Amino acid sequence: MKQSIKHLSALLLFAALAACSAPPRATAGSELLHDQLFAASDAAGEADDVFALSDEMQSYAATHLQFGPQQRDPRPALIEALYTQRQLGLSYDTSVTRNAAQAFSARAGNCLSLVIMTAAFAKHLGLPVSYRSVEADIFYTREGDLTMASGHVNLVLDRLGPLPRAASRLTPAPTAHEAMLVDFLPPQELRGTRSVTLSERTVLAMFMNNRAAEALNEGRLDDSYAWARAAVRQDPEFKAAVNTLGVVYLRAGHRPQAEAALRAVLAQDADNVAALSNLVRLVQQDGRQAEARQLGERLARLEPYPPFHFFDLGRAAMAEGNYAGAQKLFDRELGRQPLQHEVRFWAAQAAWHLGDAAKAADHLRQAMDNSPDPRSQAVYATKLDHLLDRFRASRLQ
Repeated sequence: MKQSIKHLSALLLFAALAACSAPPRATAGSELLHDQLFAASDAAGEADDVFALSDEMQSYAATHLQFGPQQRDPRPALIEALYTQRQLGLSYDTSVTRNAAQAFSARAGNCLSLVIMTAAFAKHLGLPVSYRSVEADIFYTREGDLTMASGHVNLVLDRLGPLPRAASRLTPAPTAHEAMLVDFLPPQELRGTRSVTLSERTVLAMFMNNRAAEALNEGRLDDSYAWARAAVRQDPEFKAAVNTLGVVYLRAGHRPQAEAALRAVLAQDADNVAALSNLVRLVQQDGRQAEARQLGERLARLEPYPPFHFFDLGRAAMAEGNYAGAQKLFDRELGRQPLQHEVRFWAAQAAWHLGDAAKAADHLRQAMDNSPDPRSQAVYATKLDHLLDRFRASRLQ
């Protein structure tokens, strides 16, 4: 798969994006939680089921993940059974963050969902797993005034120690193996990147935080609070979840609580752009202009050009008929976000107006390749076909 494993985070807005067997720690973030401000929600009740295997998954494991005596290392067979087209035929879909059973049922998921599904099968087989956060470029998406920042995580099937129970009949018993990385990015895109080990607790907090951001985007504030609350309680040190909590409060009109959450993030990480951006917005809306100016200057030093800055300028240039100027601005945004499908679509329009049909078609192909779900892919495929038809018709005239 071309697309990366993604977990959402959000600025303002910027909202954001862990596991399971360990109980939530007594939390330093509990003073930031105000349950009385929201209606009760069962949304976060799914948290205990994130890694649970459905009956369908157990049947699949019994059929496809049984290893004979010759299978000294079951890990390659596990990946083969999950990720080859002749098996599940998984597709990439960021419309919702699914738990393991939901991703398997849909045969689709974003990369966090696919990591969770893979881990669930590995756990079922008794294989040791660990998780990594990869320091790759941040990918941004935007819905209204909510900007999502996506990072990249992957999964490691660790070295085999004692014989996994599903392979207990193997003879001779397998010895230690090298760890096996499971990643959905092409190897060349990972070259030179650094990674940091994540606890399963944080992976579950990421899942909860994704759900909070998705509910926030849909205007389901009570559900969003329930998920953000669960994420903060699961891993109080996961700053993205505290930032999301602040955005939920802000959306719900609870400004003092929002400010407390955002300042709690900045107390731990003074250069946290997401929390600082949200705080600037809050302080401006409160009319505290001197403080807003001071915070804004600090934000500008950290991030001179916010996400979609050149894209917005390019769209303004398009509206004025300045297609050459728009193309340069879109190219600058693509230099920062080469996989951003929406920018590719607008760059295709600029190229078409400039008479470069080949470049327009290339942008549309890349928009289709990097679109977030099958529906978007179909839309871009239709637009590409339409553009190519127009191009062929113009050449026949």
